[in-house]
Amino acid sequence: MEKQKQAVFLDRDGTIIKDVHYLSNPKEIEFLPGAIEGIKKLNEAGFLVIVISNQSGIARGILSEDLLQTIDKTMHKLLLARGAHIDGSYYCPHHPEHGTYPYNDECECRKPSPGMIIRAAKEKGIDLGRSFMIGDKPSDIEAGRRAGVKTVLVLTGLGTESKDKLERPTDRVASDLADAAAWIIDH
Repeated sequence: MEKQKQAVFLDRDGTIIKDVHYLSNPKEIEFLPGAIEGIKKLNEAGFLVIVISNQSGIARGILSEDLLQTIDKTMHKLLLARGAHIDGSYYCPHHPEHGTYPYNDECECRKPSPGMIIRAAKEKGIDLGRSFMIGDKPSDIEAGRRAGVKTVLVLTGLGTESKDKLERPTDRVASDLADAAAWIIDH
């Protein structure tokens, strides 16, 4: 039987790229300081790197799933050009109060629910007990906690203001994705 893999789950907006409030143009992708370096470090250390992102802009009619996938592919290409890579991307297009069917839904995938993490673990053979979630919002940290992974709050994006809003402490607070990656690799 194949050994289960370790993974680092990453929120997208505010953790990897600048949060521009419903990114709808691939030309607006701007990597945050330390993001590419952090992903590269995790790649080199043998972790699967998986993006886990709420994208309620789809439910709200701000962008389509096709456009989201174009943005996602563009981000992947930009990372590859800089020597880093993402092993998978999962997104939740739902919102419990906004949009129309099938997107106005109380789902199991929208963070803080752990659905995207659990789905990725099943599909990619990930050992959640040896994995991590990095994000800048309490919903990222709570999704990781509910999935049974260690959690790291980054102080990029909304991280600084989120630090005091956590219901329970995170395993680590890091200045950015590179700092979080260094801590994960050391542990």
